[in-house]
Amino acid sequence: MAGSAHGHTLAAWTGVTISFIGFCIAGVFMVAANVPGFWAGIAVVLIGGVVGGVMKMMGLGMPKESEASIAARERAAAATARS
Repeated sequence: MAGSAHGHTLAAWTGVTISFIGFCIAGVFMVAANVPGFWAGIAVVLIGGVVGGVMKMMGLGMPKESEASIAARERAAAATARS
């Protein structure tokens, strides 16, 4: 994974940050035994996923790799392994 920059985009960081805040909200309200607050936190978690997805569609995420680039990387790895 170190060579792929997986998740190092504005869309990924924003989505994860919003989801983490929602997770914290849900955790606090779960301990406080407040059911509506818990579900509000879960809603924030889901909103984080939606925001990250929308930002990716806007071009702020990492594009999917093509089959050609995957095959080229596998050929290069195989050539390096033979050396």
